[in-house]
Amino acid sequence: MGLKTVNARNRELLLSLRVEIEEALMDPLTPLETLCRIILRAREYEAQTVDYADDEDADDIDDEQEGMLSVLEDDVNDSVEEELRAVFEDLGEDQLAEVIAFCWVGQGTYEAGDWDEAMQEAQDLVGESTQEAINELMEQPMLASVLESGLAAFELSCDGIGEVT
Repeated sequence: MGLKTVNARNRELLLSLRVEIEEALMDPLTPLETLCRIILRAREYEAQTVDYADDEDADDIDDEQEGMLSVLEDDVNDSVEEELRAVFEDLGEDQLAEVIAFCWVGQGTYEAGDWDEAMQEAQDLVGESTQEAINELMEQPMLASVLESGLAAFELSCDGIGEVT
């Protein structure tokens, strides 16, 4: 009789742990391949983007006396920026909100345990204006890193995604 009681308690404990583990694992609305593509394109975009002072434009960066030209021209950024914007525009509203929420978790605005709250706020932002939400993502400092960190908070990774075997 005592053995049955112990087994029943162990079974209940194991079942409750299994439920907690399943809840902790994230199954994103957005395919992981798409999230990884965003990270890749964001890295390319960030690598090409020069940080100008607010009152300075790209032409002021070149040293005319030295005859140097800026390696990074605004039109070089256009194709990568357009592709990144297109990826965001192709997402459904819930998926776009999810990307924003992952970024907020990645930058520490929210903890992984506050996912529902982060997602609700992101959905509110997207509901107000999809274009403003996309602009927020495009202006996100270190977008690739914060999105990757947000994914990592849920034990999601781009490792092995897109590799040829």
